[in-house]
Amino acid sequence: MDILAAVGNTSIVRLRHVVPPQCADVLVKLEWENPTGSMKDRMALAVISRPEEDGRLNPGDTVVEYTGGSTGASLALVCAAKGYRIHIVTSDAFSKEKLDQMAALGAQLTLVPSEGGKTTKKLILDMIETARRLSQEPHTYWTDQLTNQDSIAGYFPLGEEIWTQTGGTVDAFVHSVGTAASSRGVATALKRHNPGVQLVCVEPA
Repeated sequence: MDILAAVGNTSIVRLRHVVPPQCADVLVKLEWENPTGSMKDRMALAVISRPEEDGRLNPGDTVVEYTGGSTGASLALVCAAKGYRIHIVTSDAFSKEKLDQMAALGAQLTLVPSEGGKTTKKLILDMIETARRLSQEPHTYWTDQLTNQDSIAGYFPLGEEIWTQTGGTVDAFVHSVGTAASSRGVATALKRHNPGVQLVCVEPA
């Protein structure tokens, strides 16, 4: 069986001891069951499979993306399984463990220097610009996660799983956000079944 078949269909469990008395049922999706231990595997599979299907990504092409870790590891896994080279633009600002994980999965890394190991707006913009330049090379496909609608579609199955596993009784979905692709994808799927489902996004101040 292909390792990509292990993406998704993760377990769901009800919290019993860490919720307040008389609290609503709180269910948690165990996304660490995905191959790299991250829900980003869902997005990575979509942003590679969908352009394969419509001809934007072709055999022998190199995939390019900028990332601090989880997205890069997921993309590297999918590309390894499908036979694509992958070039990740990242930085010394991110953990060595994440860099090592991406490299272990076969990614070529280009490190953009940070200012004292800090993740700044300038660093992110420099990473994006580096990825943009690399994407202009022949036979290169830039997944461009911040503007790629395929990443949102990659989370539709997560929403469908939640709906099925709760027997259609889910009232609200609570999720932390970065780019918010996962929140948007899950909300889209859930609201197809019940437009009244609430979406709560949690992010740092």
